[in-house]
Amino acid sequence: MFGYVTANYGELTREQAERYGSVYCGICREIRLRSSQTAGLALSNDMAFLAMLLMSLYEPQEQEGKNICLLHPIRRRAWVDNEYIRYAADMNVALAYYNALDDWEDDGKQTARIMAGALEKHCPRIGESYPRQMEAIRDCLQRLAALEKENCPNPDEPAAAFGALMAELLVYREDLWASGLRKMGNALGRFIYLMDASVDYDRDRRRGKYNPFLAMGTGKHPEKWQEYLVMTMGRCTDAYERLPLVQDKGILDNILYSGVWIHQKSGKKEGKGHD
Repeated sequence: MFGYVTANYGELTREQAERYGSVYCGICREIRLRSSQTAGLALSNDMAFLAMLLMSLYEPQEQEGKNICLLHPIRRRAWVDNEYIRYAADMNVALAYYNALDDWEDDGKQTARIMAGALEKHCPRIGESYPRQMEAIRDCLQRLAALEKENCPNPDEPAAAFGALMAELLVYREDLWASGLRKMGNALGRFIYLMDASVDYDRDRRRGKYNPFLAMGTGKHPEKWQEYLVMTMGRCTDAYERLPLVQDKGILDNILYSGVWIHQKSGKKEGKGHD
């Protein structure tokens, strides 16, 4: 369900693309340092957006460097590091674990079982550091599982569950900006869920899997989905524009006003980002 909140590279300047790449590589680096090399395979664009949003809001001091890695052994890749990069790395591991566990239980994917086994040992540490976020992830997935079992015909119910998850992920700490970040995260989570449902509609129909738009029983109506998506992203960007963001705002604008719509045009999501 992740991989939708990414940049539209064709509209980034060279400097912006390099900056975005350094954040992405920074998260990858921290995942591998804090968890494992295997965990780094589950890196999502969404967490690069999370880190960049919090970095823009709080403007922390950053460490910089360049390294080669297993995925890119030829050319050194620039990376940045700070507490929000590390936070995004931990959230990526937690989300990847529960996503792999869900894929294993629902579809019996052996690759998902292997990934879940590799990530599970890191969850206690993350849960101790971020109990509120981990509880939100567990509650969301339990709620989604129940709604799927019921074949819930109302897309807003599962979207709301995923919105509650993203609301807690965007809130790094309870402070002056927590309320605005929750509003933004709630709308962003709803958008991600609905976008995923629209992109996966044909595949879910062929496989007989739950999809809220299928469960509505009204057939395929992309114009109706577009209304949901535009309205939900409008709520997200309204909350976003109320935050005092300056640093990297051009990249964040690119993601929220352009990048998130790429998948609807292509009919697929991007699991990986910077290359």
